[in-house]
Amino acid sequence: MEIGIVAAFAVGLIILCIIGKLVSLPFRILKKLITNSIVGAVMLWVVKLFAVKVEITFLSALVAGFFGIPGVIAVLLYTYFR
Repeated sequence: MEIGIVAAFAVGLIILCIIGKLVSLPFRILKKLITNSIVGAVMLWVVKLFAVKVEITFLSALVAGFFGIPGVIAVLLYTYFR
């Protein structure tokens, strides 16, 4: 084999790996966002068990999942002062 063919194969493989990383990044972010939203909805449900009237919507679950406990507090404050 010539050195040029080996070098071209190596460069092509590196470019393919970089493209694979760039394509998989949005899927990882989306998976993390969905997981955090489910956790946020569960946290809001637990708060709702203690007789606090809070609506569990997609947006409130997303805020609670993205920000964690401060997000749950923000949703509760929004619900209380609305």
